[in-house]
Amino acid sequence: MSRKAVHSSRDGAGRPWIGAIVKFIVPVAVSCGLCWIMFHNIDFNAMLGVIREQCDFRWIGLMLGMSVIPMILRAVRWGIQLRALGVNAPLHSLIYSVVGCYSLNLVFPRLGEVWRTGYIAYREDAPFSTVFGSMIADRFADLLTVGLLTALTFFLAREPIVDFVRTYPDAYNAIMAVVTSPWVWLAVLGVVYVIWFWLSRSRGGFAGKVRGFMGGLWEGFAAVVHMKGKLVWLVLTVGIWGCYYVQLVVAFNAFPVLRELIHSSGLIVTLVCFVLTSISMGVPSSGGIGPYQTTMLFGLNIFLPLLQRAQEASGAVVTGPGEFAVTGAAFGNVVIAAQTMLQIVLGLVVFLLVALDKRRQNSSPERCNVKNSM
Repeated sequence: MSRKAVHSSRDGAGRPWIGAIVKFIVPVAVSCGLCWIMFHNIDFNAMLGVIREQCDFRWIGLMLGMSVIPMILRAVRWGIQLRALGVNAPLHSLIYSVVGCYSLNLVFPRLGEVWRTGYIAYREDAPFSTVFGSMIADRFADLLTVGLLTALTFFLAREPIVDFVRTYPDAYNAIMAVVTSPWVWLAVLGVVYVIWFWLSRSRGGFAGKVRGFMGGLWEGFAAVVHMKGKLVWLVLTVGIWGCYYVQLVVAFNAFPVLRELIHSSGLIVTLVCFVLTSISMGVPSSGGIGPYQTTMLFGLNIFLPLLQRAQEASGAVVTGPGEFAVTGAAFGNVVIAAQTMLQIVLGLVVFLLVALDKRRQNSSPERCNVKNSM
């Protein structure tokens, strides 16, 4: 029955050409559009020159080496949630699912989560909706962590943020116009109400399937409350995001201007950039390409006035906005390009290991006995 649920989920996931546009073309368009906006006012050749002459790729290599750690920690954390649901997936398959999820999201954003769930559900013969619910809980933990980090960061960095707002009031006014618009919130509430009304009143087969699927999601999500090892799960969450942050601090050392920026403003620079780029990963794009560099450059520009004051006080050459923008764009592109290449390589390796694991499972005595009994 659970196998049927997995296959039906896969069949139901099929979409016409409109679905293909939403899942593939729109994220690519978002990435290309944001990259065009970022490079529109930046000398591309100058940026390449900064990368060639200033970037110390040893720090980028160290960052990439460290990036494997949170993948493993994420797999261990998800295993705790799954065991609370009676799904005892081995660690290596959980690691495969996490790495494969990242790799698939480079091409089809959010499809990685579906594959990740389907792989574990099929491998462990578990209900797709329940495993998917645990994955949603896993992502919700990340969302909550980013929310807490955002609140903390804006409190700690309120002075440079206010200083930046005074320098660029148009950006602040544009953001506040969207956030405070009653029409935006009415539209959000209207969509939520329409979905709720349809699910609660409709007696159609599709609505019933949706309600059943939502029940499975809730079962997987609620397992976090009753699972064993909550403290370990919490420590792993801190470890995952702590590793992400340390990776960014390490990468900052690859460029002399950014090292100088840390010395003049402290680690609050890396924290602001870390939070902004983490939020940007929620934008539908191809692997974060586009939103990542844009938010990184925005975060760095917040602290440019502080850097210029420190340079003036020390008698050093003051970094101009244009020069700083080129360095910021170079840094953002190097980091996202290195991470993307790593995910591609790891993805190819993982999908090969998944194929070998599937063949090994199909040839195991337990699987053979199940086939013979059928």
